[in-house]
This record gives sequence, C-alpha cells and structure tokens, in this order.
Amino acid sequence: MKKFLITIFATIFAFGLVQPLFAADELTCWFPPAWKSKSSEAEAITTALTENSGLQIKPRIAKSYPEILTAFNSKSENLVYVGSFVQSIIAARKLGTQLVQNIDGKELYSGVLILPKGVDPMDVLINTPEQIAFAIGASSGESSAKAATDGKAAIGVANHGAAIAALQAGRAKGAVVKNWWWEARAKEYPDLVMHLIPGVSIALNPDNVLTASKAVSKTDQEKIKKAAMASSAAFGKTANIKPCNPGKIAFSLGLMQKGKIDPLRYSW
Repeated sequence: MKKFLITIFATIFAFGLVQPLFAADELTCWFPPAWKSKSSEAEAITTALTENSGLQIKPRIAKSYPEILTAFNSKSENLVYVGSFVQSIIAARKLGTQLVQNIDGKELYSGVLILPKGVDPMDVLINTPEQIAFAIGASSGESSAKAATDGKAAIGVANHGAAIAALQAGRAKGAVVKNWWWEARAKEYPDLVMHLIPGVSIALNPDNVLTASKAVSKTDQEKIKKAAMASSAAFGKTANIKPCNPGKIAFSLGLMQKGKIDPLRYSW
C-alpha cells in the first residue's frame, strides 16, 4: 500500500511539472467583433493552424477591439487576424510581430469619399469637414476621414453602412468608406458618387494580417508562420497566405499622424 501511494504521489508531482509545458503551448487567436457571424470560419482557421504547427490554438471573437489590445499587452500568448487600424496600434505600441497576410487581390485598400451627385468634394472637405461620417476604428473610415480634414471629421459611426445612412439621412455632408466595400455596393446607391481624396485614397492599407503578441516565442512564431502558409485554403477560397512585410503598415500609421490620431493613446 505504501509503495502504491508513493507511486501515485510521484505521478501527480510529475504531472504537475509537465502540465505547464502543455499549457504554455496554448494560444488564443483573436478575430474582430465583425466576425461574430463567422465563428465557423474562425474555427476552420485555428484548426488548420493547430494541425500544421503542433501548437494548441483556440479561436476567440472579440467583443471589442480594446479586448484584443489588453490581451496583447499581457503575458499570455495571443494571435490576431485583423486589418490595418488595429495593426497600426499594435505596431506603434510594440505589442507584437506581423507574421503573414492573406493575399487575395484585395489585401490593400483605401478610404474614398462618397457624396450626392453634383456636390463638389473640395467644398465639403474645406467648408464642412466636421460633417463627414466614417466608421470608427477603420483606416478606410476614421483614419482616412480625419487625414482628409486635418482631424476635423466628427461623425463617427459603427460601420461603413451606417456612414452612408448618415449621409442619406442628411446628418452628414459626406461619408468616407472602404473602396472595396463601395465597389461591391455602388449600384445600390444611384444618387451617390465616389471621389478619390488626394494623398489619402491610395490602396496601401493592409488587410487580413495575422500577428503574434510579444509573448509568443520566435520559435513558435516561425511554426505559426509556416502553418499559416500551409493552410491557405482554411482562410477562404481565394486566400493565398504569404509572409507579411512589417513596413506595409507605414501608410496606415501616416494616415493616423495626418489625421491627428495618436495610436499610443487611442481608445474606442
């Protein structure tokens, strides 16, 4: 009996030593709040990353963007699959490392100005800059709108659709939205027209970038990078996962600077 108890205690002790090693391999991969209706897609991505990396990676759809930033500023290991606005904040605060990007033909985007037909875009930008609607926390919305108006654009809304709704309802004089978003829906708004904003409407904001938090080791970063590139199909039918050049975020950071947005202090 005594030998049996010693064996049991030894096993429990050994398990206690090994367990943290397994726990350390578990990472959380965050997806933006807009993915709340895409939980199956998030699951497919993390399943593929887990199978191809040997690491335990679980999906989590954020309730808010600050939730992601809080996780990235902690000692826990995290990933995030998100666009340039949050990526800019992560880069500015040195919270993580960009690993790969989904090169699907729409991997770089811009913000464009939408106005009623016949309205002069320069008149709106110069004379009523504060009356431009934009999606909060988006390079193609908030950053572009504020960069175009010296930080004066003031009608922040939940998404691009809400920005257009504000324009149609007369609550805004103009709306700044993502170029790809508008191109897919332009026919729905025959009374509105798109304008390019000089120095702003340039498709250089990177979308769909997978980034690792500072707590993820270099070794695991490489495993995740290789796993992602081997898992393109899990990211979508047209997905092509390639290494991400961290320098791609420079334009998005430049829009923030031009629009008087401080990525070190910004909060939703």
